[in-house]
Amino acid sequence: MAEALNPSLTRRDAARLLGAAAAVAAVPSRWTARRADVDALLRQLTLEEKVSLLHGGTDPASKGQAGYVPGVPRLGIPEIRLADGPAGVRVTASATALPAPVALASTFAPDLARRFGAVIGREGRALGMDVLLSPMTNIVRVPQAGRNFETLGEDPLLAAALVAGEIRGIQGEGLIATVKHYAANNFENARQTIDVKVDERTLREIYLPAFEAAVQAGVGAVMAAYNHVNGVYAAEHPHLLTGILREEWHFGGWVMSDWYATHSGKPALTAGMDMEMPFGVNYGGLAAAVSSGRLAESAVDTAVRRVLVQLDRFGLLGGGRPRPAPDPAGGARAAKEIALAGAVLLRNERDLLPLGRADLADLVVIGPTAASPLVGGGGSARVIPASAESPLAALRRQAGPGGRIRWATGVDLEGVPVPASALALQRTQQGAQQGAQQGGAPQAAAQVDHTGADALPAGSSWTWTGTLTAPETGDYDLRIQGAGGVPSFNGSISLTLDGVRIGSVGALIGGNSSLIATSGGLTNAGATVRLEAGVAKPVTVAATGVAGTPLQVRLAWVTPRRRQEALREAAALAKGARAALVFAFNEGTEGADRAALALPNGQDPVIGAVAAANARTAVVLNTGDPVLMPWVGDVSSILQMWYPGQEGADATATLLLGGASPGGKLPVTFPRRAEDVPTAQPERYPGVGGVADYSEGVLVGYRHYDAHGVEPLFPFGHGLSYTRFQYGDLSVRAAGGGLSVSFTVANTGERAGVEVPQVYLGSPPGPPVPMPPRALAGFARVRLSPGERRRVTVAVPPRALQYWSDGRWTLARGRRTVHVGSSSRDLRLRQEVTVR
Repeated sequence: MAEALNPSLTRRDAARLLGAAAAVAAVPSRWTARRADVDALLRQLTLEEKVSLLHGGTDPASKGQAGYVPGVPRLGIPEIRLADGPAGVRVTASATALPAPVALASTFAPDLARRFGAVIGREGRALGMDVLLSPMTNIVRVPQAGRNFETLGEDPLLAAALVAGEIRGIQGEGLIATVKHYAANNFENARQTIDVKVDERTLREIYLPAFEAAVQAGVGAVMAAYNHVNGVYAAEHPHLLTGILREEWHFGGWVMSDWYATHSGKPALTAGMDMEMPFGVNYGGLAAAVSSGRLAESAVDTAVRRVLVQLDRFGLLGGGRPRPAPDPAGGARAAKEIALAGAVLLRNERDLLPLGRADLADLVVIGPTAASPLVGGGGSARVIPASAESPLAALRRQAGPGGRIRWATGVDLEGVPVPASALALQRTQQGAQQGAQQGGAPQAAAQVDHTGADALPAGSSWTWTGTLTAPETGDYDLRIQGAGGVPSFNGSISLTLDGVRIGSVGALIGGNSSLIATSGGLTNAGATVRLEAGVAKPVTVAATGVAGTPLQVRLAWVTPRRRQEALREAAALAKGARAALVFAFNEGTEGADRAALALPNGQDPVIGAVAAANARTAVVLNTGDPVLMPWVGDVSSILQMWYPGQEGADATATLLLGGASPGGKLPVTFPRRAEDVPTAQPERYPGVGGVADYSEGVLVGYRHYDAHGVEPLFPFGHGLSYTRFQYGDLSVRAAGGGLSVSFTVANTGERAGVEVPQVYLGSPPGPPVPMPPRALAGFARVRLSPGERRRVTVAVPPRALQYWSDGRWTLARGRRTVHVGSSSRDLRLRQEVTVR
């Protein structure tokens, strides 16, 4: 029998997620009964105590989490710890690093989303957390946006189904989930100030459905975004925070700001923003505003009540509830299962994959992320696991003693220490301690290379100043590498060239530290700069260490000559080998968008050279979002692994060697050219004059490509398998205000595999408003054995038949075409229906 990994969306689920009528989130029955107790508790609080619950503070016993709210111990109100967690719990302690949420989105599996959430929920509670600052469900609008890897794709129906499942998983373990970033926070550049100009219909149909689904799933908290929406900061936007969120959707939890996203006291509070994070820069003055008569105390009470009600709902008041023991083995199992399920086979000419035993006897592997795993993205989503194997090690382990697998970096990210011949430096120690440079007098320094046994003392602080002179003209990759720096918002180990800071190690948000460590485990940051032979450039290196850990600092470079050597070495190794694997990457992070859609660090020429040397070349992508592929026709296979988490190496090797068949589907469109994307016009992204015009309306992602007849590189919903699937016997009928779509899927190949059949609904002739030619209306995920055939039924919810107009959802009547297929462009079946 076929195993349904994710049964097709039922009519009940669809109605709950995207139904026309708003529904109050399901909560424990005792919640209403205890409401009177919460009100009694509220009456016992002083005004100052109330206000203290509405903003963050400094944790006296921090666990390395993002936020802290002091409690009121005398009344049994606990302190609250809030941790980042889109792909795992981000605290000082190691935690399960799950695949990036974009990989989860590629599964098209709400049941796996629930398991994903359950792992984080249990682990968050075990690590002493009370609130998770996740999931993120902003729609992918800009393909190079820095945090695309953290979210759930470009389609609102898919994102809604997955975010609801994840929230149920998180909160089912007793951890309060926070859906973010509400609303229209779709890129990072200028996110604190950008004004998003977006019409109400586009908000309702594209950017809000996943948030509505989160509310209907019972989410305990919502995070307000940094940006303006139509001229008003999202964190003080009455229409969003009160009109839609509470009055229409009946949200019963509390709204917190993103970190430092609060810009006022009374206006934000009365708009519906309950909690300022991470500190009380604005809300710290609420008590004075009440005392002076400028603010009604009832407004404070309303916000505090929302917080207390959720603490009561989750059993945190009056002593709390027992915390579970960590389950790292269970987390690892889930991480591998999701990494396997989210892998997308983009191309597989001549069935190069899976690799055979003969391939393993003479296999070449190229790329830095083959040897140093790229587990996840950066910023607040970064999780440090206890361990993570490299793909190269996993391949060698799975290949066994008969394998012969050789590796070359192809792209040198590490370089070598800048030689003394290129430097003229003086070194100064700040805050010099006993017996060392009293007064901090400068001393001559030949190089900056203090690593391993030559590391500097823990807690010390140093500056190197002088000049750097290149021996030949060209593009140099200058690197500052280090470990043991003190935690710092801007980074505590930095490199400045010619007055411009070009490298910063350890920045909490933003910065430009690479996610790929050096071979010695150092964090790596820097930039490519043009240097002229013999021209001295002012250079400064600064480093401040944390107590208890030796401070390691190295100034390195990759010269133009070394860059070409690395490329030639990779091509030479690939030539004559039976097969070649190239691991390619980009590095998504919070605080900055990618500079371009192309792969960074000169990877395209390396892939091209390896493919020219070996016709049996496959590329493994560790990217968080779409990239351009000028070499796509030159390689045989492309496997998209995203940022696959701590078990990603094992999952990657398993898929490459045929231990499992890829079954993921793209939750985002991959464009052929940068100018093809819906946000290619500068007024749409990054915006002009501080305003980003969402003038594409509802034509986001694949809807844009279909509406304008633009051929993508790989379409939304695309994903191949090591087997083949056949569709047939389509039947469509009206059901529950929506449609019931039934069809047969058969595995006609020789391997077991997973298929994700997708249902798309066409617009009526002469639509009443601009509509895309087709929109995703439902999906299923089924596993089939060779030769197996299964009848699949997908419920199309009423909302999929409607559009937003004049303040309400309106049925789009007329002849509509129902399409069923394997992607948004691979449509196998169709049937017309009349919507009345």
